[in-house]
Amino acid sequence: MSFTLAIVGRPNVGKSTLFNRLVGKRLALVDNQPGVTRDLREGAGRLGDLRFTVVDSAGLEEATDDSLQGRMRRLTERAVEMADVCLFLVDARAGVTPADRTFADILRRKNANVILAANKAEGNAGEAGYLDAFALGLGEPVRLSAEHGEGLDELYDRLAPVAEALDAERRGTEAEAPPETDVDIADGEDEDDSLPELSATHPLQIAVIGRPNAGKSTLINRIIGEERLLTGPEAGITRDAISVRTEWQGTPMRIFDTAGMRKRAKIQEKLEKLSVSDGLRAVRFAEVVVLLLDAGIPFEQQDLRLADLAEREGRAVVVAVNKWDLEDNKQVKLAQLQEAFGRLLPQLKGAPLVTVSGLTGRGLDRLHDAILSAWTVWNRRVSTGRLNRWLQAMTEAHPPPAPGGRRLKLRYMTQIKTRPPAFVIMASQPDAFPDSYRRYLVGGLREAFDLPGTPIRLTLRDQGDKNPFKDRKKAQPSALRKHLGKA
Repeated sequence: MSFTLAIVGRPNVGKSTLFNRLVGKRLALVDNQPGVTRDLREGAGRLGDLRFTVVDSAGLEEATDDSLQGRMRRLTERAVEMADVCLFLVDARAGVTPADRTFADILRRKNANVILAANKAEGNAGEAGYLDAFALGLGEPVRLSAEHGEGLDELYDRLAPVAEALDAERRGTEAEAPPETDVDIADGEDEDDSLPELSATHPLQIAVIGRPNAGKSTLINRIIGEERLLTGPEAGITRDAISVRTEWQGTPMRIFDTAGMRKRAKIQEKLEKLSVSDGLRAVRFAEVVVLLLDAGIPFEQQDLRLADLAEREGRAVVVAVNKWDLEDNKQVKLAQLQEAFGRLLPQLKGAPLVTVSGLTGRGLDRLHDAILSAWTVWNRRVSTGRLNRWLQAMTEAHPPPAPGGRRLKLRYMTQIKTRPPAFVIMASQPDAFPDSYRRYLVGGLREAFDLPGTPIRLTLRDQGDKNPFKDRKKAQPSALRKHLGKA
């Protein structure tokens, strides 16, 4: 019994608070400032034994032009048309407004299953607004307090019969469907052996990050083939990390669109701080991070900071240069980008650099291949035998230093994890190894085992740390042994 529930209403009526309550976690940003939510955010909702997809939408505005508010309204209306059930929230404390009446008429035309709810109805302050809601002609309103969790049992009673009717309708449709003809399934089972873990339930997690107005939402809309995310010429439209599930060229993916990240000194508003924090959390959950640059102003200081952040978090990184359709002398520009990449981001040496256009879709096939390549390298494992043969050759070619006349030794090496690749070398006096020698080893690992661009974690460890007798005093001989020794 699964269905889609879209929460709609004017700005600041408590839609995101109720969304977080239904999904059981704080996924959507919540603030007293109206209009925080601008995109459609989906989550797995749960209410009693009901399981459903809940959609948090932008606040319905009366604008119908191509302004930001007008585009937000069209996106919300699209969610209304696609949803099985619409939960129309009004603010019981503010009372019913003319805008509420207008939107009630729209909902009646666009969706057959509309449930009216008066939010913020706790206490006497919301009583008048709750009674006013009857005049909207959408039946008896549900009295709710999303902040305190009140009225959810009443909401369940209204949702349950609708969910049963939708489930029965689906079963009837499936029963009437003609039987499927025989299909040669050999083609459908031709899977890429290098990506066995990826599936609809375990998709590849991707975060798209970058400065404001780099074109992140436009690029993701082009990838998924629909206007799922709000776009426009204004910088900073996206405010929180929105995840979209899709299958891109046969690869199941979950793509996070993040808010544009500016320098910390320029972030003043509380809401923007929350947006940036949400984006950083998306980076930590991602497997591959796509750093999107603006071709007109690439490799700004903030771009370099974001790339360094992704590397420190241990994520596979792909650098994509957007708005490539606006460049005239592409060959010269590409050579400049590659030179700047190698010079400014040596810690990501070998990472893919791809030119794309989110507006036209050019270069998206190369971006898809670069993402899979980076993810494959990120998961690469090297056998212990190959590592130790490599270590011996590296130390013979360039022996470790000898501080104080006593040469440092590298005895044994193994890989302890992937995602990203992490290695441990047992060594004498590991703290005495200079950073230059560590960089020498990391560079050798990249070249010898085909690990371009991915973060590499290399730890030198004192082999004595694992010796249980290291700090134990030498045992004294017994009296019998002393006597035998004298004899």
